[in-house]
Amino acid sequence: MRIVHIKYCTLCLLLLIIAKQAQAIFYDEPKVVYIQPLGHVEKSDINMVKSAIEHFYHYKCIVKTEVNFTRDILADSKTRYEANRILSKYNTNENLLILTGKDIACANPERHSTEWGIFGLGYRPGKTCVISTFRLKRNASAQLLHSRLTKVCLHEIGHNLGLNHCTSGDKRCFMNDARGTIKAVDQEQIFLCEKCRKALST
Repeated sequence: MRIVHIKYCTLCLLLLIIAKQAQAIFYDEPKVVYIQPLGHVEKSDINMVKSAIEHFYHYKCIVKTEVNFTRDILADSKTRYEANRILSKYNTNENLLILTGKDIACANPERHSTEWGIFGLGYRPGKTCVISTFRLKRNASAQLLHSRLTKVCLHEIGHNLGLNHCTSGDKRCFMNDARGTIKAVDQEQIFLCEKCRKALST
């Protein structure tokens, strides 16, 4: 009787394992994006980013504990922070969006600048991107900031997912290259053109 009971329990365990494996195959767990505040970030800005990612990409968002700035990620001018240094320092196997209220910059050969102020930067492809609200908040109402921040976040995650800058000519697509101008960001919509949507699905 005891042997039969052990065999029955073993069978139940095997069936449970098979059921879990089948569930993993047919019902993928939602991907997770971690939001890492770098320095003090307004809670409303964090909530905007979280909402944008969850609604557009349908990823689960988890907000991490704020981390402090360190001198090793300062740009050479020492007046702002170098985006590539931030990405390198915090790069991880997790999907990570670093959010900061401080100004960030990177080299821009086209502008003959070693320190060009930017809205965001992300690895393509990769798992890490950084977004700054510093330039997005200029002359912006709460509603306009929400729109700008949403588009820039979705843009940088798009790069993480392998998307290039949009070449379709559709100015509504948020994967367009803003070339550092807020006007270009404002022209975009929370919208992916057909070409970018197809690239994302392949």
